[in-house]
Amino acid sequence: MGLLQRLNPNTQVSEWDPFRMMREMMSATPWGTNYPMFSGTEKRVDTFVPGFDVKENKEGYIIKADLPGVNEADLEVTFQGNQLRIAGKREQEKEDKGDTWYSLERSYGAFTRVFTLPDVADTDKAKAELKNGVLHLFVPRQAQSKTTRVEVKTDKK
Repeated sequence: MGLLQRLNPNTQVSEWDPFRMMREMMSATPWGTNYPMFSGTEKRVDTFVPGFDVKENKEGYIIKADLPGVNEADLEVTFQGNQLRIAGKREQEKEDKGDTWYSLERSYGAFTRVFTLPDVADTDKAKAELKNGVLHLFVPRQAQSKTTRVEVKTDKK
């Protein structure tokens, strides 16, 4: 565990940034008081990586994703064959130049996830809903095909 994570275990580090590390070390106090760390002119390079849950039951496949702050217009769910592609973006709020930031921990940006579903997934009947910042996607199974026996005739004279 790095020094940055020991000072703030909730910090997700996507790239090593010695300047960010120094700012966080300088702002950490044993009393929990944070002094201004950002003037508002710094740009973040963190990436938005939403969490996904994928499960299967007897009816089909259920995919849930935490997408707080993602608008429906910025979300795309597509199938190509049995490949499920979920892509979207979360925009950063507009910053006022005179603002002083005390903490800047939320991440923004675009994301793409691709899942391969089994051949029995009926992608034509998939249903998706974005509710309270959570994507709920259901992909039903195709009806099981019945095995039929074909009688084989021989050419007997």
